[in-house]
Amino acid sequence: MVKQAFRHTREEILGLSVPLFATVGFDGVSMRDIAAAVGVTPAALYHHFSDKAQLCLDAVGYAFEEKMGPLKSLLDGEGKPWYRLEAFVLQFTRMLAREKDFRRLMQWVLLDNDEQRLQSLADCVFRDLFSALGNLAGELVPDRDAHLVVISIIGLVTYPFETQSVRRFLPGYQQQHEDPEAIARHVVGLLRNGLCASNE
Repeated sequence: MVKQAFRHTREEILGLSVPLFATVGFDGVSMRDIAAAVGVTPAALYHHFSDKAQLCLDAVGYAFEEKMGPLKSLLDGEGKPWYRLEAFVLQFTRMLAREKDFRRLMQWVLLDNDEQRLQSLADCVFRDLFSALGNLAGELVPDRDAHLVVISIIGLVTYPFETQSVRRFLPGYQQQHEDPEAIARHVVGLLRNGLCASNE
């Protein structure tokens, strides 16, 4: 039975929408599906969101800010650049290990081929964290392409989780490769040795 419209707040609707977009992506879910899962009428959704694209953008933004917002403060904080990067990598890895819906949501975003939606996500959701990581990269290795450094850092952290289902069947796999602390140590080691081992 559908609950009374407007019972849920906007934030509650966003929080309940995230697992749906994470499971089937933008094209796999309708406003009617979301309304049923949230427990409101479709009209209640349209009271808060102009359309599904707006709801999806806001849901991704909500999930990203909730999970990644605290990590951005590590990048902007005090301390030596390498220590800030190490703290970011460790917390990012721990978060990915425990937040399956967030990981799936980000994978759907990466698979999206709608350029307008991707532009909106880049402008409204991802830009601040990317810029903060780029600023830190500029402190660490000012002679390197900051954009590519940021992409490399994010890729090194996320790829072990994106390939989790298949890599356990590949040569050399060990159970310890699932440990977020081990992944973080590995990533930091690669970055320190590959970017500039002497730059403290």
